Parts: sequence; C-alpha cells; structure tokens
Amino acid sequence: MALLKKNTEIDFSKLPQHVAIIVDGNGRWAERRGLPRSAGHREGAKAVRRIIEHAYNLGIRYLTFFAFSSENWSRPKEEVDELMKLYLDYLKSAENETNDKNIRVKIIGSRIGLSPELINQIDKVEKHTADKDKMTLLIALNYGGRQDILQAVKKIVDDVQKGILNKDDITEEEFRKRLYTEDIPDPDLMIRTSGEMRISNFLIWQCSYTEFYFTDVLWPDFREKHFNEAILEYQKRQRRFGGLGK
Repeated sequence: MALLKKNTEIDFSKLPQHVAIIVDGNGRWAERRGLPRSAGHREGAKAVRRIIEHAYNLGIRYLTFFAFSSENWSRPKEEVDELMKLYLDYLKSAENETNDKNIRVKIIGSRIGLSPELINQIDKVEKHTADKDKMTLLIALNYGGRQDILQAVKKIVDDVQKGILNKDDITEEEFRKRLYTEDIPDPDLMIRTSGEMRISNFLIWQCSYTEFYFTDVLWPDFREKHFNEAILEYQKRQRRFGGLGK
C-alpha cells in the first residue's frame, strides 16, 4: 500500500473503469539480451501478475490483457506451444492466486484450436471466480476484433431465423449482447507497450471512444510507475464522446 500513498497525483475519484492492455515487446526484450523469445514471454507473464496486483490495489474494476490474437497461430509452432503452456500454467495458478482477492476471471475469444486441457482449465477458473466482483480480469486468448464482430453477426442471424429476434429490433445494444464482452463496459483506456501505435484487431467494436496511450517501454519492463503514468495522462484528457465537451 505504500506505493499507492506515493501516487498522490492520481485522482482516485476519476479512475478509468476499464483498462485494456496490448502486451507487446516480449520477443524484442529477449532478443536484445541474446535470450530465446520464450524467456521474454516468461518475463512478460511476471509483468502481467505485477500489473494485476497493482490495478487491483488501485481500484480498477475491469482489466483486459490481449494475450494471444487469432493471427498469432502463424508464429513458429515452438513459440505457440510455449505460450499455450504459459497460459495453462497461469490459469492453474489463478485459482489459488484469486482465493484471497475478489477477482473474477473471464477468458474472451474463440476456443477453436485450444487444447482440451486448456479449455477445461478455462472453465474451471471461470466457475471458481464467477461470484467475485471487485475486479474482473479479462484475458483475450485466441481473440480477434473482426472475429468477435463476425461471430456476433452469426448469432444475430441465428436468432432472427429462429424468431427470437425481429430484424427491426436489431440495435447496438442487442449486438453488444452477442459480443465476447457482452457484460463488460467498453474500455476507457487502452495501453500498448513497445512503441507500436496500432490496435492490431483488438476490441475494435468496443474501442470507439477509448482513450489510447502508447509507450516505448517493452512489456517485460512495464512497471507500476508506467501504469500510473498512463492513468495520469488519461485523467488530463477531456472525453467528449462525439460532443463538444465543456
């Protein structure tokens, strides 16, 4: 808690409700040190745990990590296998790590291509944490924004064909209910590390009015102070949502 006391500039009454993070730079972090890319992913996993703890203590209600995109399957099989092992290990530990915290864990994305063991562990951790409500931790695994929109369109078509929904009743709200983030508010702030300035097919429906924060820091080097810097920058901005503002 001492860390929080030092951050007196943060206005805790104006925290973003939902922070989404594109974790980028694990491979470059490792390459710059002459290490295999897997070492960067392992360090990146430590950074994820670090920021979850910090965001929880700050009072962030929703925290989303872009862990593995639907396009990442094109990476070398050895790297993909290492990443899947890391996700499986994390989800196994998450059951115990959330016991003393009020954190709900939700995995968003397609399960097609995931191993039965990983799918089973996703089901276990989601069920284990379903009643927790101080913070919702979302992990986007095998996720793509276009894929998300497409699967929602298919659900809309199915519901119209079944007579559950009339064509004239299709609204943004009805569409939102069929996205992977159906019960999650849109991100207020999105952070991307490693100096890249694009959203890479991440939450593209949900980020219509999201504030973006880009940093050159590689993800394994991302610390609590960097998260705080993003929050402070967010709090300087005036969100207009298409209006003129004040």
